[in-house]
Amino acid sequence: MRQIEVAGSPPYTVQVGPGLLDQVAVSQRQIALIYPEDLPAEFVERVQRRLSPTVTVAVPARDDCKTLEVMARVLSRLAQANLPRDGAVVGLGGGAATDLAGFVAASYLRGVAFYTMPTTLLGMVDAAVGGKTGVNLPEGKNLVGAFWPPAAVWCDTDTLATLPPAVFREGAAEAFKHGLISDPSLLDRVVHPDFRPDGPLLEDTLADAIAVKAGVVSRDLTEQGERAFLNFGHTLAHALEAVTQHGIPHGEAVAYGMHYAARLSRAVYGSGAEHLPASTLNFLRWQQPPPLPELHFDDLNAFMARDKKADSEGVRFVLLRALAQPELTRVPEAVLRAEFGGWLADIRSPVKVASATVQPS
Repeated sequence: MRQIEVAGSPPYTVQVGPGLLDQVAVSQRQIALIYPEDLPAEFVERVQRRLSPTVTVAVPARDDCKTLEVMARVLSRLAQANLPRDGAVVGLGGGAATDLAGFVAASYLRGVAFYTMPTTLLGMVDAAVGGKTGVNLPEGKNLVGAFWPPAAVWCDTDTLATLPPAVFREGAAEAFKHGLISDPSLLDRVVHPDFRPDGPLLEDTLADAIAVKAGVVSRDLTEQGERAFLNFGHTLAHALEAVTQHGIPHGEAVAYGMHYAARLSRAVYGSGAEHLPASTLNFLRWQQPPPLPELHFDDLNAFMARDKKADSEGVRFVLLRALAQPELTRVPEAVLRAEFGGWLADIRSPVKVASATVQPS
């Protein structure tokens, strides 16, 4: 088992390893357990045996749960169960369900303790760490939420064996992103055949990817600076999710968005970022997301303009001056349009995945 410490007030620990659903323990006596309705019943039953929750609430699967309407229903269930101020909310499941659970914990009685047990690769690498909680609006993804760090995180790697291969590969996008912005050693490991639910690279690669985010949020919880770098690829990704009404899973949208951001990086910074589009395109070929529907720049740009990195002067993109050298910068609309055309051509090309990612010599 690996442990990753996340600094803050208070600090907390992320545990990564097998069998953790049977080892969870919280100090609160009254607990609300929130999980997605498509989660394997075995996982729910194991956690119920450990925690004996006061109230258990199933919510819609994936982003269908991240609405104000669902949140209101969950809050009402907690109130009807008389969950007290010294109670706790436990989120079990993928990133969407734990995002919702965290926002419920931040909002109910103006804040109760929150614990999370992610059961997907995407949830473990991304949503579980850092305390970003929230729901979506029709106008965009994650536009309503709060910073509410968990008291503890348990990543039971055994749960990943239940994921369809496409869902596992979807979750790998955030781990690959952490390689691009901070730890290049992750790039080849993430696309290696041994990075799989039963593979020898799983636990250490997963823990190292989590450690990248843990380090960033320890230094910048509320995204006043460095934490914005974790949004590499997300400006277009969130627009893709919004314009398709979440028809594209988050990890696949991030993979597409990373390639667009890599092309922008090359256009803005030149030679230092020259290799990046080849690396991100290679990851897309490894991930094998379904083809995108017909897309138009103006439709996506309307959502990118509402991205949370935008300020009074307009939208800003996280780009890479070079591998592991992220920067937050503005890009002229003419460049955005030109690279969008090149991006479309790239993602529709039949190039096969290479044996390893392209990295600078």
